[in-house]
Amino acid sequence: MNTLMDVLRRRPGWVEVKDEGEWDFYWCDVSWLRENFDHTYMDEHVRISHFRNHYELTRKNYMVKNLKRFRKQLEREAGKLEAAKCDFFPKTFEMPCEYHLFVEEFRKNPGITWIMKPVARSQGKGIFLFRKLKDIMDWRKDSRCSDDQKEEIPVENYVAQRYIENPYLIGGRKFDLRVYVLVMSYIPLRAWLYRDGFARFSNTRFTLSSIDDQYVHLTNVAVQKTSPDYHPKKGCKWMLQRFRQYLASKHGPEAVESLFSDMDNIFIKSLQSVQKVIISDKHCFELYGYDILIDQDLKPWLLEVNASPSLTASSQEDYELKTCLLEDTLHIVDMEASNSLRADSYCS
Repeated sequence: MNTLMDVLRRRPGWVEVKDEGEWDFYWCDVSWLRENFDHTYMDEHVRISHFRNHYELTRKNYMVKNLKRFRKQLEREAGKLEAAKCDFFPKTFEMPCEYHLFVEEFRKNPGITWIMKPVARSQGKGIFLFRKLKDIMDWRKDSRCSDDQKEEIPVENYVAQRYIENPYLIGGRKFDLRVYVLVMSYIPLRAWLYRDGFARFSNTRFTLSSIDDQYVHLTNVAVQKTSPDYHPKKGCKWMLQRFRQYLASKHGPEAVESLFSDMDNIFIKSLQSVQKVIISDKHCFELYGYDILIDQDLKPWLLEVNASPSLTASSQEDYELKTCLLEDTLHIVDMEASNSLRADSYCS
């Protein structure tokens, strides 16, 4: 169910443009942006759905690089306590260029589990867990990781990240949270947090004894729906409100408020970490999909930020959530107001 097309076509006064017609609003994909942004003239009122260099936040290696840099800046300018507010992402190394640093860290903590993720793939593709160095020898060869490579993504650049071995479990199963943040501007920083979202569950009970089983460790719907136990009608999601109620019943409302406040800190600090590097073009906005893991101590961890979170619905409940999300997004983008101002200026 394509929620985006349904919402756009239902919006009063909006007309879908075919082929190369003139347009005011484009919910584009990142490949279009990469190929066309620099060659496209846009009037003042035109809006598109990505920032030019969104990858500073949404590619796994750049996200971590920017967070590390921002943490150092905070420590220098505001002290260690303020910098500690950035300690919400697992220890991470870019491979292969930080391989030797990774090996040093790996040998300090023998026996723990690490996870390898391709920097520019999604839906759980290419991810695997490991505990032995021989499992990642393919990435040992050194290669340069320069800023020049940002436009042409290096083939199979990965991050090696310490795996969260103590995730919070519900019914013995691992889950993560998908939360939506809309950014309208980076300078000044103007962002909205969507009140709803969902928890994505694995279909198989959690265990560290089988690190090769994707159905245990990866909560991506694209992975879980291929599981033999997957029920399309039941799905593998809880709405965020249901999750909050469950936690409140187990730990009390104060613990839940503290957890969600910590999550707010993740959203704010991650956006601040790229505020000075993202090109804040007035034509751009972005709806990010944050993936957050909760551990047994109710500490939230930032796993990644998605530039193109899936807007395909997997159930009726999912459809309602995503259509409401998109309708609210369009209310905030408010093309109607900018077109009204444009019409007024022509009249005057």
